[in-house]
Amino acid sequence: MKRITRFFWPDIKDSEINKFGLLTLTLFCLIGAYWLLRLLKDTVFIKIAFPEALGWAPQQGALYQPLAKIISPIVIIACVFAYSKLVDIFKKHQLFYVLGAFFGSIFLIVALLLTVRELGGDALLGRQVLAAVGWLSYFTVEAFGSLMIPMFWSFVVSVTDSESAKTGFPLIVAGAQVGSICGSSLSIFSGELGGVWVLFMIATAVIAVAIFLIHIFMKVIPQEDMMGEVPTIATDEKVTKEGFFQGFYNGLSLIFKNPYLIGVFVVSTAYEVVGTIVDYQMKRQAAASTEFAGEAGFAKFMGIFGVSANGLSFLLALFGTSYVMKRYGLRVCLFVFPVVLAFSMIFLCAYDFIGGANASQLLWATFVVMIICRGLTYSLNNPTKEMMYIPTSKDARYKAKGWIDMFGSRTAKMGGSQITNVFKQDLATLMLFGTVFSLGIIGLWLVAAWYVGRKNQELVASGEIISGTPSTARLKTA
Repeated sequence: MKRITRFFWPDIKDSEINKFGLLTLTLFCLIGAYWLLRLLKDTVFIKIAFPEALGWAPQQGALYQPLAKIISPIVIIACVFAYSKLVDIFKKHQLFYVLGAFFGSIFLIVALLLTVRELGGDALLGRQVLAAVGWLSYFTVEAFGSLMIPMFWSFVVSVTDSESAKTGFPLIVAGAQVGSICGSSLSIFSGELGGVWVLFMIATAVIAVAIFLIHIFMKVIPQEDMMGEVPTIATDEKVTKEGFFQGFYNGLSLIFKNPYLIGVFVVSTAYEVVGTIVDYQMKRQAAASTEFAGEAGFAKFMGIFGVSANGLSFLLALFGTSYVMKRYGLRVCLFVFPVVLAFSMIFLCAYDFIGGANASQLLWATFVVMIICRGLTYSLNNPTKEMMYIPTSKDARYKAKGWIDMFGSRTAKMGGSQITNVFKQDLATLMLFGTVFSLGIIGLWLVAAWYVGRKNQELVASGEIISGTPSTARLKTA
């Protein structure tokens, strides 16, 4: 591993290889487990939790999914509130043990219940228990992704200074990309490996490995190599500790006090509305497909989707993102994603209503649109939206960005789920009205991208920053 690391990152120091190697392996496990569970939660919810044999309506799980996405932000808010209390009690690495053990225990319970179902059939668990497994796995996976991954990065930042981060962070991110592809690929072989319950067992074991790696990290890495950046607090900046609800309100109010931050909010979250609508269309089509019949077939399809989305993202990030950003700048990058997505949506709708596509062809056309959406999200939109925070103060960056990252995307998904919930009974109607609504959102997105790109250019040129108040402040030189 040292030879591989040296080949791709020749500037990394010998003393940092063990440190960032362990952190890379940890995130590899976390992301791999998360992507596997993320794909499995849809398989459990749509194909297992609400079987017709126990009296549920046909495709009841698929019909319930918009409701699950609507409820999900409420569950996440409750989890973040609990997390904010635990932060005051435990050290960062101890918190990793606590939350890792908590989520791992729930996933183990789900795996055991699915094992019982595998041995004795749906009737052995019963209608209510099986439905509870579906809801529990869905919300737990959502909470796992919202808490464990940010907590890992919080831990990494606390033990890393800015100089070593320049060489170590790319290694960690590369491990995450590979982990997402490996985790997704396991779902493809659900049938060969023995079923969904086996994959839940594997995910639980991988989470346990991640916890163990953090334990090893704390044991073997010298204390002097775990010194994070020492914060330098300017005399005119005050750092205050806020409660959960106060932080939630302050972040939201700060966004709506500044037009630039409103634009950043729209650019950072609008794609989630469109993605939620198209994602639901794809999963409904896959659930009804004879090509991917049964839970193993559906899990295989979701695995193909996960590998394709993460593979495209990895290739774009490796060969395309840096070039586009350096060659064309932020303003062009802000327009690429919405324009490409708009043309993809128009093509999909036209292909359905004019092209006379059959069910299989329409499924794969929707699949391609979702791959484009996810691939551009991870490779282009995520790095671009981070750049939008450069001309902002620490206060604005911390509060506004924290709110957008934690709650903004969930709110956008809730908005998209409202549309799918209204038209969920008829996929053809959902395709038509969902496309029209999506194009309206993309239109708003383009307006926000134009404003943010122009304003960002002005702020960088003038040396001004967006502060915690509606006015801007002159950027201070070091």
